[in-house]
Amino acid sequence: MSYEFSELDLKIVELLKADGRMSNQKIATALGVTTSKVATRIRRMNKAEAMRIVAVTDFSAFNYNILLPIGVDVKGREASEVAADFAQIEQVAVVQLCAGKHDIELLVTLESMDDLQPLLLDKFTQIKGVRSLESAVAVDIVKFDFDVAPI
Repeated sequence: MSYEFSELDLKIVELLKADGRMSNQKIATALGVTTSKVATRIRRMNKAEAMRIVAVTDFSAFNYNILLPIGVDVKGREASEVAADFAQIEQVAVVQLCAGKHDIELLVTLESMDDLQPLLLDKFTQIKGVRSLESAVAVDIVKFDFDVAPI
């Protein structure tokens, strides 16, 4: 579904990106429009799935000190089925189907490296269709931008 953002929509989104809890009244005052106009525009963007207001947490706030990108190669089973199995695992934060070096890419969050062996041996090896795993360790997060659709 395609949505055409108006100039007012863009201004509302910018304000909500800065403070997702900003009231419609404050937005209306900042933009010089009525509260009902703001509410209508937000409702329209939400209904069109052009915008969502969400809370974003930091990995470290949940004591996740290790970020582990893992490439998964699949054999004998649909990659989408394997990806759905990975998505059920609590420590797996991101699952992406890919066209490239790997069939699936994961981002795994761990509290410590001690959690890696049980994850790999007890959970990942139980998933049918996994041919191989290639992992790395993220040593620093240079950019983590949840706002993936810049406007």
